[in-house]
Amino acid sequence: MTHRVGFVVFDGVTMLDVSGPAEVLHQASRLGHPYDLVLISPRGGEVRTSTGMPLSGTVTATEAGRIDTVLVAGGDRLAEQPVDAELLATARTAVARATRVASVCTGAFVLAELGLLDGRRATTHWRHAGTLARRHPRVRVEPDAIHVRDGRLITSAGISAGIDLTLALVEDDHGADVARRIARELVVFLRRPGGQSQFTTATTPPARNDLLRALINSVLADPAADHDLPSMARAAAVSPRHLTRLFHAELGTTPARWVERVRLDHAQRLLLDGHSVTSAARHSGLGSDETLRRVFLRHLGITPTAYRRRFATTGTARTAIPEAKDTMEYRRG
Repeated sequence: MTHRVGFVVFDGVTMLDVSGPAEVLHQASRLGHPYDLVLISPRGGEVRTSTGMPLSGTVTATEAGRIDTVLVAGGDRLAEQPVDAELLATARTAVARATRVASVCTGAFVLAELGLLDGRRATTHWRHAGTLARRHPRVRVEPDAIHVRDGRLITSAGISAGIDLTLALVEDDHGADVARRIARELVVFLRRPGGQSQFTTATTPPARNDLLRALINSVLADPAADHDLPSMARAAAVSPRHLTRLFHAELGTTPARWVERVRLDHAQRLLLDGHSVTSAARHSGLGSDETLRRVFLRHLGITPTAYRRRFATTGTARTAIPEAKDTMEYRRG
């Protein structure tokens, strides 16, 4: 039976949040696994995307009929201002009929506003993760995940992460081989795992708080130094509890998780510069080979040795291309 997917869209929706997942599903249909795509908007008709290009032929949630999967697309306005009542009513009607509900980027704000994410794990674009956590404190925001599944709800990070999410949905429906064939056709890598980080510390948003900004700079300058919570709190002249609150408010994560990401990024650079696994572990502050291995697997889904073998260069930039057998996790920059 054809699987019906309803995309919840609105004026200002990010075009790629819709077109990326739609293309994945179109490719699945070409392979004999049909998906029927329906654009759902508050009033039906035409909506204007963030690029100014229109999406025509949308219908209201009532007109959409049976929906198996709802995918709420994102747009900057969802994080910058309260979600309007019309859009919330549309999404509420759509998700009530669906067996699976997903969001791309700031579409998570719609699901959170409906209360669907209360007590659940979720993610969104790293730039808006702090806002989501502050606005909806009952949501367990994972700011650096590519996509997060919690029951029938799946949330994903910004923009291109919608392609990763949709490949995962197709894999759920029709198996890894189908998803792999689609990834090869679209010349993307199958597949970035949901737990893989969506950003590096180089893209950490600048802290507004002067104390936190100074502390962040000191950690970045020497990742291998002692950066446990008590020592960082002493350096910032605040209590550990207050420092934890600052990290949650500014970066949407904990001090320990952020420091681990700094050290992982540094270890990646060291490996690509020719350091051994042991040397990268020591100089990044992660300590031992085993700790480095666990951190790589948790964040990147690959061992340090495999990472260096795949991405290290010998003086000439090299681009990794997926092979037929590749089910490799790869983070597009």
